[in-house]
Amino acid sequence: MTAPVYFDDLVPGSSWTTAGRTVTETDVVSFAGLSGDYNRLHVDAEFAATTPFGERVAHGLLVLSVASGLSTRLAVSEAMAPNILGLLDLQCRWPGPTRFGDTIHVVLTIEDCRATSRPGRGVVTMTREVVNQRGETVMVSTWKLLVRARDGA
Repeated sequence: MTAPVYFDDLVPGSSWTTAGRTVTETDVVSFAGLSGDYNRLHVDAEFAATTPFGERVAHGLLVLSVASGLSTRLAVSEAMAPNILGLLDLQCRWPGPTRFGDTIHVVLTIEDCRATSRPGRGVVTMTREVVNQRGETVMVSTWKLLVRARDGA
């Protein structure tokens, strides 16, 4: 069992890389059904062929969900999970498409750690950059988490 990770243990500049996962047509069809998002860019091959992408691409929110899942399986995330008190903010952008068959991974980096006015916790800002097998960044998200400090345990 891994030792718990608290706010005090996190250092700006620390970075971890997840395993990869291939995004498939089945993933996209399943996500469309689950979310109700049947945007033609994702589900209509003839329409998507007329777009700048030239083919169907994955939903941005599917990529965000996969990135979240990959990130939670990192040892540091598992060790920190019991001490996460809440998600305060999430910002996301997609500089490129995720195509069917792309294998993506996440680079998670601690950007900032700031103590709060209330003792026993702090705000951790991290980025999660999603990169495909060609080295192209397809998503960048910034997460602000409220994390328990050791003296708040």
